[in-house]
Amino acid sequence: MIEEKDILHITHYGLNIYAHIMREYYPEEVVLELSGKQCKATRNPFNDNRYSLSICNRDGVFCYEDSENPDFKGNPFDFAALHYRLKGPELLERINEEMNLNIGKPKGFYTNDQNKKPVPVIVTTTPRFSYFRSPITNTQPYTEISLLEAYKVIRGNRYKARTSELRSILSPLPSREGSGESLEKASRYKRTHFDYVTFSGVFSKRSDSALINHSGFLTLDFDHVSNLQALKETLLSDPYFETELMFVSPSGNCLKWIISIDVNQCAHQRWFLAVEAYLKTKYGLEVDQSGKDISRACFLPYDPEVYINPIYVG
Repeated sequence: MIEEKDILHITHYGLNIYAHIMREYYPEEVVLELSGKQCKATRNPFNDNRYSLSICNRDGVFCYEDSENPDFKGNPFDFAALHYRLKGPELLERINEEMNLNIGKPKGFYTNDQNKKPVPVIVTTTPRFSYFRSPITNTQPYTEISLLEAYKVIRGNRYKARTSELRSILSPLPSREGSGESLEKASRYKRTHFDYVTFSGVFSKRSDSALINHSGFLTLDFDHVSNLQALKETLLSDPYFETELMFVSPSGNCLKWIISIDVNQCAHQRWFLAVEAYLKTKYGLEVDQSGKDISRACFLPYDPEVYINPIYVG
């Protein structure tokens, strides 16, 4: 039998229940923003969509109340009952099913229900990572940025001319591979003209030993891809991992896939090895080994078709 405590344990004390339900009403919005133990006031779907709903952590459970209606208050299960019009065991079963929590089911990459994705990580805080100015030999971070800021830079025009120039150097090469003067020129140009980030965290300098805070992101590189669109569609529809950010590299033939991981569950390197094995078994994909390095540098290109998880776009 499913118990409330089991659900609370894997939904950030009930916070993800609110977010899951509210995304049904406001699919194009960031529905919750957490600051400490208190969420910023947000829209209440049960009060004419007014920005009157408050959610905060009380004794280990996120509870809600409405600033315009003192009688409108309760815990995450009360909130879910309003939406699903269920209560008791039926409500808990519905939450388990709708959010794909898999309580009572075997867990793991290969036993997960392949028809549904697990409940995505809700943006309750804004993960940040280090941003470095070119050239690649510069190992001192310039600032910290968020995934949304990286998305806007990649989609904007800052690196448009540089990306075009790099690809013009590579274009005479078969499949943009090979060796010799042109390839070395392209490599030198990329190393000296493109700013870069360390998606996996904030660093005092670019070194695994200088990690200040892990962002919860893992970057997977797929090199020399012949059909980028097909690979994009495959990864975006993966039943286990939510895509946080996806874009084409400066060279134009490599796909960057950023996903979320829980480093409290296991170390960054173990996550990389597990995901690598999963992608090899399920899709026959080979992953660049650089992803196992926490301080792995990722150049920022111009890609007008960059994808970002909608939960980050307010």
